[in-house]
Amino acid sequence: MGGVRKKNAAGSGMRQVGVYVKKDPLAAAKADAFEAWLRSRGVGVARRQSPSPAPRGFEHRHGAAPRNLSCVFVLGGDGTFLSAVRWIGDRDVPILGVKFGEVGFLAEIAAENLFHAAEKVLAQEFTLTQRMRLEVRVTRGRELVARETVLNDIVINKGALARLANIDTHIDGNFLTTFRADGLIVSTPTGSTAYSLAAGGPVVHPEVPGIIITPICPFTLTIRPLVVPDGVEITIRLQKGSSDILLTFDGQKGLDLTDRDAITVRQSAHPVKLINVPGRPYFDVLKSKLRWSGGRV
Repeated sequence: MGGVRKKNAAGSGMRQVGVYVKKDPLAAAKADAFEAWLRSRGVGVARRQSPSPAPRGFEHRHGAAPRNLSCVFVLGGDGTFLSAVRWIGDRDVPILGVKFGEVGFLAEIAAENLFHAAEKVLAQEFTLTQRMRLEVRVTRGRELVARETVLNDIVINKGALARLANIDTHIDGNFLTTFRADGLIVSTPTGSTAYSLAAGGPVVHPEVPGIIITPICPFTLTIRPLVVPDGVEITIRLQKGSSDILLTFDGQKGLDLTDRDAITVRQSAHPVKLINVPGRPYFDVLKSKLRWSGGRV
């Protein structure tokens, strides 16, 4: 997951880039100026607006990203970034986040630095780091009902009026435990600073190879978050009689679960490649976002 240096002093070589924009007037205005700036340099632009939040169990769909993109600029917060990652799918397209929001770990640069950073990107003077993703499959009997790839996490969560969920969990076919809790989060190191952190999970550096299993409000206090190797396969089933349980993928798509469903989670063969610019060390971001030592968001 380490950095890879990219440099091309002879010119950009980038003919088409993606611009994925938060549904927000300020972000849209910046995107307008940025699109004009790119086109003035002979770079084609494929622009998409992030969809509005969808109701339970539904996902707003738009067409997949064009196959000829050299990179994608994301103007928005972490939610917009996750939506953009779903837009590019399993394609090997570098992505750069531009912050338009209060809290975010995925955006690499602030909005005011967009054009300076874009000059570096067009000249291919940047580094790449890989972020692990998870491949998630849901089967109902012999039927595959869902196959998704997530950058942050999957969340199994009970409805507001449902009883505690009883979630049987196996690691590489070996029984681990039955989580009796409000729900369960399985996250990547990138997702360790999202919902998992709010539920009491550990902060895991993105380059540490592992998968985090975090129960949500467990009934038994001895049940603690667990980090397992990134090469394992996690299998999750609800116990008989479970109802009103929802599975979400990166907070972008939902699926109602039954006690006939089996969820398998493993490392995806398709990591996300993040474009990095100088001057933003991970631990500085961490201190700022978590307000350690008096830092501000």
